Amino acid sequence: MADEQQQVFQLQRVYLKDASFECPGAPEVFLQEWKPKVNVQINNGARRVGESAEYEVELTVTVTAKDEKEEKTFYLAEVKQAGIFTVKGIEGEELGQLLGAYCPNLLFPYVREVISDLVAKGSFPQMLLQPINFDALYQQQRQQQAQAQAEAKGETVQ
Repeated sequence: MADEQQQVFQLQRVYLKDASFECPGAPEVFLQEWKPKVNVQINNGARRVGESAEYEVELTVTVTAKDEKEEKTFYLAEVKQAGIFTVKGIEGEELGQLLGAYCPNLLFPYVREVISDLVAKGSFPQMLLQPINFDALYQQQRQQQAQAQAEAKGETVQ
């Protein structure tokens, strides 16, 4: 039994890797009627840090608010939030799920707070990001990868 490796998962650090806020149409945008079309883009990735059991997981969220005709940009806010996680004894699909869904889920509240602060400091109404189902996004990404691999081999996937 001593040969079996114990599973370890620990959050070591959460940090803001990058944040930016742009208001390209200021000050004229503040004189317009506030009826924005908001677009939220999410991306995440993970990488092993050196030869250790630590992984850096990065969650990037970009929020763009434009006018109704999508001609003028009110603001663009982008946040890259990262965390360092110790992972031992977890491999394969379980590791993929952990790094691709569970860790981004832990980082999301930090991203939400930074986005909200940036938008408020830009003198715009509150921007509260809605919860995101990272498990569903991870499964969707896995299906797309499987489909792309099958298409590359000339197979059909349903």
